Amino acid sequence: MKAILLLGGYGTRLRPLTDSTPKQMLPICGRPMIEWVCEHLHRHGIDHVVLALGYRSEAFTTAYPRGRIGRLSYDVAVEPEARGTAGAVRFAAEAAGVAGTFLVLNGDVLTDLDIGDLVAQHERSGAEATIALQPVADPTPYGLVTTDPSGRVLSFSEKPQPGSVTASSAEGGRPTISAGTYVLTSATLDRVVPDRPVSIEREIFPRIVEDRALAALVADVYWLDTGTPRQYLAANLDVLEGRRANAQVVDGLAAASADIHPEAHVRTSVIGEGCEIGPGVVVQRSVLGPRCRLAAGVTVIDSLLGADAVVGPEAVLREYTVVGHGEHIGAGAVLRQQRRPHPER
Repeated sequence: MKAILLLGGYGTRLRPLTDSTPKQMLPICGRPMIEWVCEHLHRHGIDHVVLALGYRSEAFTTAYPRGRIGRLSYDVAVEPEARGTAGAVRFAAEAAGVAGTFLVLNGDVLTDLDIGDLVAQHERSGAEATIALQPVADPTPYGLVTTDPSGRVLSFSEKPQPGSVTASSAEGGRPTISAGTYVLTSATLDRVVPDRPVSIEREIFPRIVEDRALAALVADVYWLDTGTPRQYLAANLDVLEGRRANAQVVDGLAAASADIHPEAHVRTSVIGEGCEIGPGVVVQRSVLGPRCRLAAGVTVIDSLLGADAVVGPEAVLREYTVVGHGEHIGAGAVLRQQRRPHPER
């Protein structure tokens, strides 16, 4: 079975890190996010993927010039213009000759979902399409889905309004959301009109529900949408702290070429190659890209620094501050929940 990875988004919520790098090429513990996704697919028997690309598509082909990402071979489908999630799936399927039954995955979701179980549910149900569901505390940022006992989807509401979620729409006390992994068929592609952007969540899935042809599998597994600074940082920390299956458990991860002063205090953080960390520096639960330089007395907690960032003496970065590639933070600066440079620049 082939898989289509949706990778065309701008990653605006992770700016400035995504100003020059697609979100799925940002590293998770030193490896690009897309490698984690492809490794998971290969573990479940997938050996070929189609990369549905848009924003900075050359970043992927430059990083993987031999047509392979790890042990997976890939084709590329680059949209000439944004076509929405369903439009992107149809474009990629037609460009790569994908037909029959196939997988679609959001490329910015990290999950331990058993894909074999999802495919088996699709085959049992005889449905046109089958989606993975994840129980969550708050479904409002996602797509709320309700099902009957057989797994047939009864309703699909993309990003429901706060207060609209009732006990009857919950699975084991928690609402279930669309988790970004789908089994689709050629019949699903036929629903996508080719001449305008089409959302699979807001248009296609609700139509399939109306035809009682959408099935689902609830899987309460590790699942993370990496779209915000808090979530992207969590993706790194979850590996460091052993929350991911099949991931190395370490207490902190520093590249061998990093120069960390013996009087610095680094805990549960990712330190990129060539970083220089001065005396008295405190780094906790943070990610530093390659070649960052932290002067004496700097504090970095729960924050993200792009490659070549420079932080002056005694500066403090906290609460999901994001510093872009090559950005300089002055001595004594105190940043909380800030972006440098600001996204509007």
